Amino acid sequence: MEYSQLTQDVNTALKELLEVARLKKGQIVVVGCSTSEVAGEKIGTHSSPEIAAALMEGIYPLLKEKSLYLAVQCCEHLNRALVVEEECMEKYGLEQVSVYPIQGAGGSLGNKAMKTLEKPVVVENIQAHAGIDIGDTFIGMHLKPVAVPIRSSVKKIGEAHLTTARTRPKLIGGERARYHE
Repeated sequence: MEYSQLTQDVNTALKELLEVARLKKGQIVVVGCSTSEVAGEKIGTHSSPEIAAALMEGIYPLLKEKSLYLAVQCCEHLNRALVVEEECMEKYGLEQVSVYPIQGAGGSLGNKAMKTLEKPVVVENIQAHAGIDIGDTFIGMHLKPVAVPIRSSVKKIGEAHLTTARTRPKLIGGERARYHE
């Protein structure tokens, strides 16, 4: 597996998402990832710290540069809890839980996030403003209610299916409502 290609592909997909989503500083991007799927294996069967490191290299520096928060979704064994910066938890009033994601329970990317973020904590829920799902890990539960799929030029990361999404405010008021002045 060519790790530098994984880094480049996820970075390209993230740049395309950020261009369309037009996020404001301090907003949240959730990333769900099965490193097993990236390697061409069944989700949850071949977790890879090396793949996680390559992906984090393509994600985290760009989000830091844009002053956006990263939320890394853990695997189902941790009920899809998320690794975030302590500052993000405090800003958004999130509730911290007591767990430390490891390769076999939390996922390789969750474990890598614990080692990479400045002051990582794990929270149970979040409502992110945009997201990347690598390997069909179902990040929708962690996006704001109105998610809009974004079609990326990158269709796969390694062997894993890629989906990206932004969110928008709900449209309310019915047929007489106006949404723009």
